[in-house]
Amino acid sequence: MTAPEATPELDPATRADRAFLGHPKGLGYLAFTEAWERFSYYGMQALLVLYMVKALLLPGRIEGVWGIEALRGLYGGLEGQAFASAIFGTYTACVYLTPIAGGWLADRVLGTRRTLLLGGLTMAAGHFLMAFDSTFLLALLCLIVGSGLFKGNIASQVGSLYRAGDNRRADAFQIFYLAINAGVIASPLIVGSLGENVGWHWGFGAAGVGMVIGVLIFLAGTKHLPPDPPRQGAKLARPPMSRSDWLATLALVLLIPVMAVAIAPNNQIFNVYLIWGDRDFDLVWMGTKLPTTWLVTLDSIVSVTFLAGVALFYRWYGKRWREPDELSKMIIGSAFSLAGMLALYMAAETRPEGGAIGLAWPVAFHVLNSIGFAHILPVALALFARLAPKQINATVIGLYYLGLFGANALVGWVGTWFETMPVTEFWLLHAGFAAVSGAVFVLFKWLLAPRLMKPAEAEDVALA
Repeated sequence: MTAPEATPELDPATRADRAFLGHPKGLGYLAFTEAWERFSYYGMQALLVLYMVKALLLPGRIEGVWGIEALRGLYGGLEGQAFASAIFGTYTACVYLTPIAGGWLADRVLGTRRTLLLGGLTMAAGHFLMAFDSTFLLALLCLIVGSGLFKGNIASQVGSLYRAGDNRRADAFQIFYLAINAGVIASPLIVGSLGENVGWHWGFGAAGVGMVIGVLIFLAGTKHLPPDPPRQGAKLARPPMSRSDWLATLALVLLIPVMAVAIAPNNQIFNVYLIWGDRDFDLVWMGTKLPTTWLVTLDSIVSVTFLAGVALFYRWYGKRWREPDELSKMIIGSAFSLAGMLALYMAAETRPEGGAIGLAWPVAFHVLNSIGFAHILPVALALFARLAPKQINATVIGLYYLGLFGANALVGWVGTWFETMPVTEFWLLHAGFAAVSGAVFVLFKWLLAPRLMKPAEAEDVALA
């Protein structure tokens, strides 16, 4: 008997399957690929609205941007900060639409690997095109298309590493999520600092380099990834939808615009919040002004901390008392989101005459908002996964992302009002978004939950 036969753990195939923290080696390559992609994406996004307001859209420079006047015409002649917020909202909203086409292209035409690679290269091209004023809109288009080709397909590659029944799959996505957040936390510190302190195009160039690194890591790891499944349109026999299935689907569709309103206060962090912070916050430390984009790193650190903290809290709570269902958690999240927006109202209301706003209220906002975020976005996905009829499960889960599309579109639209209304009223408006969405979640719980909410399966609770 050979050594590998006597000790299966030494078998080369087994070693490869547990080479990365007890997981397949391919997970390591996918996790680092995604970390660099998120590094590039969020670094660029942290700079985007500041770059437009402080440089690109100023008179004498905006005239050199290809197609900008035609776009301005579509927005009714907006200028300055309002125009920047509108562009930002449209860009971030479209990022959540294109993955639908990217998934179809991978399933039916190119396969997952080639679609991923094409997406990464297209995004890298978009980042490098940001180095030129004239190609700004073309760069955004490349980033929208590239993200659509990349975003959903890399997650599907993670799942394909494991056979049915392999309990490591859930743990793998947690590792993958940690890689995402590592990229999000690091990007403003590097991309944001270069963009604000050295030059905007240095920051965008760093984002492009990060995307190229991600592509190279993916290429190096392809031999450790499973082959693409056959691309064919096989039709599966499914039982017809029942009346309860249709009611659940209708309820989830009606929740989409409510989710958009609930998520909008959080997503305003990348738009008007950065503009306001750059203008009014006291960001000077030891005589040096800190980059405004570091506020994104602060938010990312706090968000990751409370996502983990909230999950651990409910594991502890659930062992002693009955754990709240998804809608109850979303109601709790809306209350924390409301409190976070009121913290921003207080920051504006208590600003010293002629002075800058200290960071006490903004930090309180990040803490309260992060607790609210942990109760809404991932929990809403768990709710969709639980209630979606099996016959159209994938389609309904895809509809969930329309809430993010709507939220970002709302962020851009409302952001155009920032310079025409008092700052206190602007954040009270966002508090109203949280209050209204929370009230609708309460109505859903009273009217529909008794008819739709069956006991959660284990995997549903894990998602929540």
